[in-house]
Amino acid sequence: MMKKQKRLETPQHANPFEVLSEELVFTILDLLEGYPQAKKSFSLSCKWFHFVESKHRRVLRPLRAEHLPAMAARYPYVSELDLSLCPRVADGSLSLVARAYQETLQRVDLSRSRFFTGNGLLSLAVSCRNLVELDLSNATELRDAAAAAVARAVNLRKLWLNRCKLITDMGIGCIAVGCRKLRLICLKWCVGVGDLGVDLIAIKCKELRTLDLSYLPITEKCLSSIFKLQHLEDLVLEGCFGIDDDSLKNDVFKQGCKTLKKLDISGCQNISHTGLSKLTSISGCVERLVLADGSPVTISLADSLNKLSMLQAIVLDGCPVTSDGLRAIGNLCISLRELSLSKCLGVTDEALSFLVSKHKDLRKLDITCCRKITDVSIASIANSCTNLTSLKMESCTLVSPEAFILIGQKCHYLEELDLTDNEIDDEGLKSISRCSRLSSLKVGICLNITDRGLVHIGMCCSKLKELDLYRSTGVTDLGISAIASGCPDLEMMNTSYCTSITDRALFSLSKCTNLKTLEIRGCLLVTSIGLASIAMNCKQLVRLDIKKCYNIDDSGMIPLAHFSQNLRQINLSYSSVTDVGLLSLASISCLQSFTVLHLQGLAPGGLAAALLACGGLTKVKLHLSLRSLLPELLIRHVEARGCVFEWRDKVCQAELDPKCWKLQLEDLMQ
Repeated sequence: MMKKQKRLETPQHANPFEVLSEELVFTILDLLEGYPQAKKSFSLSCKWFHFVESKHRRVLRPLRAEHLPAMAARYPYVSELDLSLCPRVADGSLSLVARAYQETLQRVDLSRSRFFTGNGLLSLAVSCRNLVELDLSNATELRDAAAAAVARAVNLRKLWLNRCKLITDMGIGCIAVGCRKLRLICLKWCVGVGDLGVDLIAIKCKELRTLDLSYLPITEKCLSSIFKLQHLEDLVLEGCFGIDDDSLKNDVFKQGCKTLKKLDISGCQNISHTGLSKLTSISGCVERLVLADGSPVTISLADSLNKLSMLQAIVLDGCPVTSDGLRAIGNLCISLRELSLSKCLGVTDEALSFLVSKHKDLRKLDITCCRKITDVSIASIANSCTNLTSLKMESCTLVSPEAFILIGQKCHYLEELDLTDNEIDDEGLKSISRCSRLSSLKVGICLNITDRGLVHIGMCCSKLKELDLYRSTGVTDLGISAIASGCPDLEMMNTSYCTSITDRALFSLSKCTNLKTLEIRGCLLVTSIGLASIAMNCKQLVRLDIKKCYNIDDSGMIPLAHFSQNLRQINLSYSSVTDVGLLSLASISCLQSFTVLHLQGLAPGGLAAALLACGGLTKVKLHLSLRSLLPELLIRHVEARGCVFEWRDKVCQAELDPKCWKLQLEDLMQ
């Protein structure tokens, strides 16, 4: 018996966690997805967990390319590599990745990286045979040789080339021949690509589902090939000014395009209802139609939509509309789920009320800057569209405070509500607090709301993640405290120019540990003490704006440097931060962007030291007067690391009273 007991005893130096199987630890790590800090702590708890976590990780998102060798050694099974946070990625880094992940790598994102060439891309394409997704957006220096290298990735399914302006038809032709399995290609702003390149893509890549040709100088010559694609579901022709009604001839649509579900011809002002009618006649399965900034919405245009029996969403942003046109859309024999009329001139109560009465299944409605509508429209929307999940009505300034009460009484399913620059008051907020599913609420420039209204939101809207109170000056610490107490999952808070806010508000917000974005610009009573509380408790903070917070100085930067290791963007303009505070931020390895305008305590030498110490910077905004005070070699060195300088010649301006500011804005809009 004693011998058996001895065999069951575990040596004192053994790790009890090692009895857990690898599969069980994998399951635990799966449950920690979305919680990077928790996963890091878990992997550091013992050697066994550290080892298993290295085998479990499939996604890498390094801050700098210099970290890649160590990461490649530790994580051997990565399938997705996101390099968008790395400003400088040289060919050597891509070659290293290609050698390390020949068998596993499937997705690479280089959308914000620079300095690589076709040689690095060739290494990836040749070595990583399982590569299926590649994002090269914003690689403005890539030429046809790089496109030819990409063409070697024969199994590629998705390719983004947004703003690759030097690639021409020749390079796209190489991709068309080499990457025949493509299902998505985005060529937005590839202005060197014309009809020939698009034609080759459409002919060779027959499996295409998504094709984005925004702002390409194409004409009718390539349309026939596009509409022969048998699997095309999403076609974007935004800003293709070379396409007009005459381009859309009947012989273009001989084959038809019966699989098309999404069509975007926004900004194509040369396509009228005549051309649209031809397009819709061969695309009867379209579910989402984007006509923003296009032809006027008339009866004729609405009639051209009659053949779209599957249509669920129409986007008409920026289009002139007529009452008859809106009524005709209301009479369509379909049931719309989404309608966007943002900044549409000509929207009236009568037409909008009729339209929503016919489309009672609307889930999303955008009437931003429809300045002629009144309480009549809001009553019709609230009574007809009770299933709305999103309502955007910024700057509908003729709507009275009483109308907002009806929204809260009728639209209980709202998740997103934008009431920026409206006359809503506390009674309206009290009513809207009935929308318990609300996750995003924007009530900026709402001068009639106070803490009393916010208390109701805090008590009833526990799922709130985003709250915008920009220039709503009736709000004080009490209202912010109510929000912080009742909305623990808050991720974004904007109290800019809420001039009654003090450190007490920040103490309250520090309880919202998921806070990622905090904008307290122009909160004159906030000090470094309140900011320190945020830094110590809100460790997920990514974006911080303390512009014109004159009482925040270096003592607020020290806690940020120590605790806010996820901070990526900060605006320090007009604050009291000096060289010491700016330099302390260099210890934040994630920091990518800072804005420094009119800092009285900042000397050129201190700024130079901070620029050298912050190795991950991708964008810096500085006053033009500093340009001549910084060494040219320093500027070139920082730019060579992948940082872009924006020089602003902006004079120091005094702050306006909120009501005066609003009056000036209204004058500009008239």
